[in-house]
Parts: sequence; structure tokens; C-alpha cells
Amino acid sequence: MTTAGIFTILLLLVSNIFMTFAWYGNLKLQQMNISTSWPLILIILCSWGLAFFEYCAMIPANRIGSQINGGPFSLMQLKIIQEAISLIVFTGIVALVFKGEPIKWNHFVAFALIILAVFFAFLNTGENKPANDNTGVTATTENPQLPDSEAKL
Repeated sequence: MTTAGIFTILLLLVSNIFMTFAWYGNLKLQQMNISTSWPLILIILCSWGLAFFEYCAMIPANRIGSQINGGPFSLMQLKIIQEAISLIVFTGIVALVFKGEPIKWNHFVAFALIILAVFFAFLNTGENKPANDNTGVTATTENPQLPDSEAKL
């Protein structure tokens, strides 16, 4: 794997840690009786504050990792990697922070299917994709013959 690929995955890992705490950390604070009297708007603002740091890692990860910018991953691969990392991070945080939340056999089956999704996303199907020069026009290697009416223009 390239340095850009490793750096992308590390940034996605950091991003998903912040994302998980932004989305679910408020539940732990409530469970610990810290935020039980906080108004919902304050909880939302705190979550947005954490989400800022999520984006500070997610956006560079996507820019570094995307083939659009010379990175190793297609957009579909980036999204599937992000989802797999998201579940791994979420599972780890649930196991460490929310100790009463059981992980059952069907969760492991679901995770295995997501890992299969990553495998299939990276599977080389042998299909060649057409070159694109960012103008919105797809280049081809064919040289089609123009109809007589267009050839005279």
C-alpha cells in the first residue's frame, strides 16, 4: 500500500473516533448523570464541536486518498473503507465505553459482510474504464466514422 493510502486510512480512523464520540458521546454523558439537565441545544452544539474535528480529518483523508487527486482509491472504495472503519471504531468504543452493550453473533455476521464488501470493492474486475480529462468529456480509443451529413461541416 502507498504512503497516501496508509495516511488516508489513519486520517479516516481519527475522523471516525471523533464522529463516534460526536454522535454517541452524549449518551455516555447522560448515563454518567453529567448532561441530564443540559438543554438539547447545548448537547447538539457540543456534538457539532466534536464533528468539526471529524471533518478536519475526514476532508484531508478524502482529498489525499481520492484518485481524483492522484490518490490510490476510487470514491466507492473510499466510502466503503470509511464505513468499515466506522464500524470497527464504533465496536471498539462500545466495548470500552458502553460496557453494558452486548455484541451478539448477528453483529459479527454483519461485520463479516461489510468486510466482504471491502473485498469486493477492491476486486479487480478486469474492466477498463475510459480516460476522463476533467472536462466532462470521456475520451475513447475508437475512431468512429462520421455520417456523411456531419463530415461535410
